[in-house]
Amino acid sequence: MTDSITNGEHDGVQVIIFAKAPVLGTVKTRLAATIGDVAALAVYQRMLRRCVGRLGRGAWRTILSVTPDDARHDSAHWPVGPDVVQQGGGDLGARMLRALMQAKAGAPVLVVGSDIPELGAGHIAQALDALAQNDLVFGPSTDGGFYLVGAKCPPPSDIFASVTWSSSTTLAQVIGNCAVLPALIDMLDDFDDMTVFARHRDHPDWATLLAD
Repeated sequence: MTDSITNGEHDGVQVIIFAKAPVLGTVKTRLAATIGDVAALAVYQRMLRRCVGRLGRGAWRTILSVTPDDARHDSAHWPVGPDVVQQGGGDLGARMLRALMQAKAGAPVLVVGSDIPELGAGHIAQALDALAQNDLVFGPSTDGGFYLVGAKCPPPSDIFASVTWSSSTTLAQVIGNCAVLPALIDMLDDFDDMTVFARHRDHPDWATLLAD
């Protein structure tokens, strides 16, 4: 494991998966209000393993960036494969900005969430295609936020300034901070509550998440 995200000898694309330590009672709390803490934790762990499995086989370096920072050292928390690094301090915007500031010509950085059941390598490819013509790309989520942000050069330092996180206008606020409109790729759902699950219960990417 490494202490921070660095390119080092790893040139090219970085796909950085943001994840929270899978601790009972602290993940997927809205979902847990319906199905209980134990089941919500199991769902989160399945999504995290699936995300790492799907994105860890691409032609890019996959990194797992975790919070809280001290959870980085607990290997039992994390799927085997990618390097595990700490997100560092600050709110979500500060932590994502820190990751995106590593972007440089020929070596873009993508930051993705770990709780998007349908997220796959095709969405990463779509985002990289968009970055060929744009400095920034977002993968919008149906709740008004975003599940992916990518940059091919360091973004403006105020891109996430004064943003209200977990709101129906989160992505709109971020786009409002951009001098030039970013590219957008496919819109996806994240698995936050059973209302969302009800729309997808028969979809193969969702159907197994509530398995015993």
